[in-house]
Amino acid sequence: MSENRSIAPLKIIASGIALPENKIYSSMLDEKLNKTKGFVEKHSGIEYRFHANNHDSQAKLAADAIHQALASKQLAAQSIDMLINASAIPVQALPCSAAHILAESNLSEGIACFDVNASCISFITALQVAAGLLATSQYQRIAIVSADLASRGIDWNDKESSLIFGDGAACVIVEKGDGKSGIVSYTHTTHSKGLDFCEIRAGGTRRNPRSGMTDDDFLFHMQGKKLFRLASSLIEDFMKRVFDESGLQLNQIGTVVPHQASHLSLEHMRQRVGVSTEQLIDIYRYHGNQVAASIPTALHEAIISGRFYEKPNVMLIGTAAGLALCAMVLIP
Repeated sequence: MSENRSIAPLKIIASGIALPENKIYSSMLDEKLNKTKGFVEKHSGIEYRFHANNHDSQAKLAADAIHQALASKQLAAQSIDMLINASAIPVQALPCSAAHILAESNLSEGIACFDVNASCISFITALQVAAGLLATSQYQRIAIVSADLASRGIDWNDKESSLIFGDGAACVIVEKGDGKSGIVSYTHTTHSKGLDFCEIRAGGTRRNPRSGMTDDDFLFHMQGKKLFRLASSLIEDFMKRVFDESGLQLNQIGTVVPHQASHLSLEHMRQRVGVSTEQLIDIYRYHGNQVAASIPTALHEAIISGRFYEKPNVMLIGTAAGLALCAMVLIP
């Protein structure tokens, strides 16, 4: 990193995750989908993932992750003065999901709460927003939580997308810190020609009872081949921009924490981007694609396995519906 490059002060001081009780092995989906034994694991790359039941609360799962993060470093819930929800799918259209999560949590009533939604890269974007708010010194300690119940939107007739999703929540607690740690760069691009390659159409003003909708509009739809081709065509130029903006090269990044989109996307990180197995945090086999919760869950794994604070630089990176690409380089 160049000597005159400044960082946005940010210190991750705690992390935690929460998972639903139901562990869903791929062999169970073989039976559900009437496939031969081993079909789902072979095609998805997943041994098991976790799915909420139809009555589990997304807000409660998020609150559980917050409580786990607080407990991990014995932090008082009352020390949090802002809550940012960074999830792809809301609890409901209004009010914001952060308010629902606050109601389920031990955090202080009356603190600032809002949502950041950038689909699967919501968590990275929320970190950037948090750094800006901490810089004002108006807020001292912020909880950022991502929680998605992807299983609620699975279209079981889609043999591609129905196999890859898992549910979960993850939280980090951040402070401004002493200025030695922080955000080196944040790179975010959106390419609207991929707008309909990955979508849930209902839930807003576009598809509703008055404008017209079907039950299918509430399910997740993905044009996987088109999405993969578009992302592949953009990734090399995007990575060049990331390295230009950070002033670092890949061999200077100790750990890479990617969105756990699919086993093919993670292999793409290895083959096309050149991320080594030692650098890459890969939890996909035991979690699947947890949508926005994927990146912070993988980050938590990096933290508890000694691959975050122990490294000079860490990169968070992912693609998202939009089509968006986003990467952040951190000094832990």
